[in-house]
Amino acid sequence: MTDMVYGPRPVAGGEPILPRWWSTIDKWSLSCVLLLFGIGLLLGLASSPPLAARNGFDAFHYVERQAVFGGAALLALWVTTMMTPQLVRRLAVVGFVCAFVALAFLPFFGTDFGKGAVRWYSLGFASVQPSEFLKPGFVVVAAWMIAANQEVGGPPGRALSLALTVVIVGLLAIQPDFGQACLILFAWGVMYFISGAPILLLVALAVAVLLAGTVAYNGSEHFARRIDGFLSPDVDPTTQLGYATNAIREGGFFGVGVGEGEVKWSLPDAHTDFIIAVAAEEYGLMLVLAIIALYATIVIRSLVRLMRERDPFIRLAGAGLACTFGVQAMVNMGVAVRLLPAKGMTLPFVSYGGSSLIAGGIAVGMLLAFTRARPQGEIGDLLFSRRR
Repeated sequence: MTDMVYGPRPVAGGEPILPRWWSTIDKWSLSCVLLLFGIGLLLGLASSPPLAARNGFDAFHYVERQAVFGGAALLALWVTTMMTPQLVRRLAVVGFVCAFVALAFLPFFGTDFGKGAVRWYSLGFASVQPSEFLKPGFVVVAAWMIAANQEVGGPPGRALSLALTVVIVGLLAIQPDFGQACLILFAWGVMYFISGAPILLLVALAVAVLLAGTVAYNGSEHFARRIDGFLSPDVDPTTQLGYATNAIREGGFFGVGVGEGEVKWSLPDAHTDFIIAVAAEEYGLMLVLAIIALYATIVIRSLVRLMRERDPFIRLAGAGLACTFGVQAMVNMGVAVRLLPAKGMTLPFVSYGGSSLIAGGIAVGMLLAFTRARPQGEIGDLLFSRRR
């Protein structure tokens, strides 16, 4: 608790690995992750029994699977946080290459599970969504390219990272998965902006995205249907957005009571994409605000710690991971309250899903590894010495 209040203490060089890890990790962010996972299990107990009954499983079938996936995610997070930034980068490159190949072969060997978008590989006992694992690897690889661009005589990393981004967005659009494509673009834009990109170039890219969205609207019935539903002044009460909107309205400040919610019986994705509607209905606005505060704490603390980092690669990769994590949570909740069109995006560590939980554990593990306290001077000291 002392470290959480006053910051990490100096680390002795010969200190064992576990005490050294504990003294340098961001304990507030780690605690927030554990709380989010606990809330996810709590909401899974409320939201998943109706789906399990419809599919002929035991009442807590999905909760048990979420606990298993969550345990694997927390193990992956813990192992990743103990790595050095250099080791994280190497493993991220390997993971990114594997996820990229899997993404490229999705149109040939993937399945849509009747949802209209080919995003998964079916393994029989489980499914894998390559785009979830692609995101953290992409952020680290793109940050490495952009940071290398800043070195004297370095490669054209910015141009290479942009080309890689365009290829990935194209592969995601084929599925179609425009939500993940937007996250990839956002992550790259954040890192490019932090690296000192001219604002006019970013404006031009934003215009290009709008034009691409127009083309997608005219050429994809799946995309057009979601945009039309979002822009419609009336919400069909029999749609997922209609059920979610009504549940949030019924919940009020303190909810209708544990187990008393009705939305879980109507929403097929109550345990995944719309789990925040279950939280709002049964526990009210208070729990929703607590969840938002947990996500905000992780993002803000990570960015503050990264501001003191001297290594440009760590700053870029950490900022990209933190902002992507926060925006994914914001998009999921924004869809539920109809601030954004439906995206099919999970709420990190809260929604059910093996791929999203394990990939989220890896991503946040990388972020916590990058934000660990290391023996270095403040970046302000470096800038001051250069002026002298």
